[in-house]
Amino acid sequence: EVQLVESGGGLVQPGGSLRLSCAASGFTFSKNYMTWVRQAPGKEVEWISEINHDGSITNYANSVKGRFTISRDNAKNTVYLQLNSLKIEDTAMYFCAREDDRGQGTQVTVSS
Repeated sequence: EVQLVESGGGLVQPGGSLRLSCAASGFTFSKNYMTWVRQAPGKEVEWISEINHDGSITNYANSVKGRFTISRDNAKNTVYLQLNSLKIEDTAMYFCAREDDRGQGTQVTVSS
């Protein structure tokens, strides 16, 4: 059974930083692309970043490029998302995903 467990969300002021983690199990993590998506209240799911199996290829949505960094540790079956220079509009539930599987999410709230 595929399990994806996100953590690291919280309340942060504009300009602040957070590091999200996603612990994966139930599949061969080191052979899979991993993705982060987010969903704000009343809005559609937004793809924000992906990383290939060994971390050599990363892609970002324009809305987060230059501020967020995706990485992975295949020894720990974990994918990370470093969030810097956070803006109020980054407020959302953040999910990691592998194909059609998604975790329960971790809430990021950016507010002064």
